[in-house]
Amino acid sequence: MTPPDGAPLALIQSGKVRELYDAGEDRLLLVASDRISAFDVIMDEAIPDKGRVLTAMTAYWLEELCDLAPNHLISADPAEFPEGAAALPGGLEALAGRTMLVRRADMLDIECIVRGYLAGSAYREYEREGTVHGMAMPAGLRRADRLPEPIFTPSTKAAEGHDLNIGMAEATDLVGSEAAAAAAELCLAAYSRAAARAEEHGIVICDTKFELGFIDGALSLCDEVLTPDSSRFWPADDCAPGANPPSFDKQPLRDWLEDQPWDKQSPPPQLPGEIVAATSARYVNAYERVCGRRLRDWYGA
Repeated sequence: MTPPDGAPLALIQSGKVRELYDAGEDRLLLVASDRISAFDVIMDEAIPDKGRVLTAMTAYWLEELCDLAPNHLISADPAEFPEGAAALPGGLEALAGRTMLVRRADMLDIECIVRGYLAGSAYREYEREGTVHGMAMPAGLRRADRLPEPIFTPSTKAAEGHDLNIGMAEATDLVGSEAAAAAAELCLAAYSRAAARAEEHGIVICDTKFELGFIDGALSLCDEVLTPDSSRFWPADDCAPGANPPSFDKQPLRDWLEDQPWDKQSPPPQLPGEIVAATSARYVNAYERVCGRRLRDWYGA
């Protein structure tokens, strides 16, 4: 339903870092804010350009992967947003660069994760069990080693708390065998394409999380795609096996918070200006290095 003339779009959901609005005609307006969370707590300070980076990177990858699957993106051009968008706080100027007009999708009730390298929880599991996501791996792998081949490791979508790793049997129970198999095939193909593209720019994609849904009966890429918030990007020239490579994400923020006398509960400590600036620069650098484009050429500059 389209809002009356002059009325703002109706807010459907406000999450940690995004707002979702009803844009009418089975469309949504997805707005990525500059809010940032760490340890499941939203910081009081915004990170300049973070929302633009997430949106610009998603648009880039949807373009790069469009031959593999449909996607939900209609437009990121503010001139093509519905009339009620201009009545939202800040108007079109505030939305520019951080907003996508998208199609509604019947979302899969699983998180679709692909891992290409040994890191994070996968590395900790391998150290204990010699497996990743319950799958046996060769002996002698080190942290940050490339896996023999990329693997699909789904998880639940937890309404509260953390997602739980599940196998293909559990994924099949949740979404059906056909959808689970199609999700694995699509995500592995998308990861392989993206990893090859990123390597051309000196970037390793360690792992990533995809959100998939059905649009007009077709399994489609939705939400964020291959951003620093949904992926682990490493600089290829600083990615030695056995070490923990630096990531193009909010690591400077996490590192600073770990050094504070804070119990990781709200309210968070006040972020120094240099941590805000370093985190912003990390996001912008991720976009420009991974995508080979300049953020100042994207909407909202």
